[in-house]
Amino acid sequence: MSLKSHRKSARSWRRLAGVALVAASLPAWSQSAASAASTAPPAAAPATTVAAALATDPNLMGWMQGFPPPPDKLITHVPGGNRFPRNRWLFSHVRELGPTASVWRGPGPASTLPRAEQAIGAIPFTDADGTRRTFDEMLALTYTDGILVMHQGKVIYERYFGALDSHTPHIAMSVTKSFVGTLAAMLAAEGKLDPAAPVTRYLPEMAGTAYGDATVRQVMDMTIGVRYSEDYADPRAEIWDYARAGGMLARPANYNGPGTFYDFLKTLQKDGSHDAAFAYKTVNAEVLAWILRRASGQSLAKLLSERIWQPMGAEQDAYFTVDSIGTESGGGGLNTTLRDLARFGETIRANGRFNGKQIIPASVVADIRRGGSRELFARSGSAAALPGWSYRDMWWVSHDSHGMFQAAGIHGQRIYIDPQAELTIVRYASHPVAGNAANNAITFRAFRAVAEALSR
Repeated sequence: MSLKSHRKSARSWRRLAGVALVAASLPAWSQSAASAASTAPPAAAPATTVAAALATDPNLMGWMQGFPPPPDKLITHVPGGNRFPRNRWLFSHVRELGPTASVWRGPGPASTLPRAEQAIGAIPFTDADGTRRTFDEMLALTYTDGILVMHQGKVIYERYFGALDSHTPHIAMSVTKSFVGTLAAMLAAEGKLDPAAPVTRYLPEMAGTAYGDATVRQVMDMTIGVRYSEDYADPRAEIWDYARAGGMLARPANYNGPGTFYDFLKTLQKDGSHDAAFAYKTVNAEVLAWILRRASGQSLAKLLSERIWQPMGAEQDAYFTVDSIGTESGGGGLNTTLRDLARFGETIRANGRFNGKQIIPASVVADIRRGGSRELFARSGSAAALPGWSYRDMWWVSHDSHGMFQAAGIHGQRIYIDPQAELTIVRYASHPVAGNAANNAITFRAFRAVAEALSR
């Protein structure tokens, strides 16, 4: 069902305030990276009507069309130059503008995704301001690039918009973290990684840093006290030092700071105590990714390929963005097709079993679903927007009546799993506002409406 078949909404959709659900590292070519300079223009406000959102379709806007494209339609590797709406093309073309490392799908056939199409686009729900919406209207208003819904193991709805299609990878942003956390939990279940061990057992280089007296479990659940800010409005925030070190932002001519992810992580200092509160910070995912490399003796790309991508029968190779020495970004650099993201989500929903095999130990999934410390989460800046939630193995756990949990990334990336409804929803998007507080209310209401409709 086409979004264009729905009537325009006459009422405005209010922009939501609150704490952002996630804040991830972004490639230099991303619109949020451009805001590092205090003089950067503010991010575009989200559209309040379906028609206005649809007008930003990258194909309609003519980005990168022609041989060569007109100068005003070019998108190039120029840090600070690719803000919204250019990101609507960019997020589906990341590897064309920067170095990457492939996650091999292996030599075997792609696993089957059974289909049982249902017309769920017209499922209604009520938005936060009382406006009646439909599922398809939500797709437009959240700047969805692709959506795939699985119910009871079958694809019931799959749509693509703009620059994305079924075989093109899209950047997952902080959904990447949930892959990293899952891999860590898998190694722990096999006895190859000890969550109770000090970080320095695996990374002696981190002695004397914020992680010198931290445990691996504290990293996995983000209860680390580290001086690191991801305030995109602050040009002095450490997020920009991290981005420059990883090659995600241009470096000034006199730059003498860290040149790689590893170099940057070794500069981080302690701030407060560990296990005092949940604190969502991308550097924790990068430290955990480094631990995984040491514990497994493999790159993150190879580890993901061998442990998850090949066994689940991925359709396409995935890839990571990398720094100047080829180190993958474990905090937000994974790119996958929507269907392969759905395969992973469905593997998690099915307690680790997919493609006729147990890929992830059921105990790992059970631990994720139980969640982390709700008390420590309640002390965090995330609690106001997500009351009653927790964080475990780099997954967000709602503890609601359906047991919903999710992986989430800025600009609207999502793996949404509702075990009670036997539902997995994956979405790639290019919302103009990075923080998911701008789309959570309409997203959660629409997804829950689908869960309830399918459960009747």
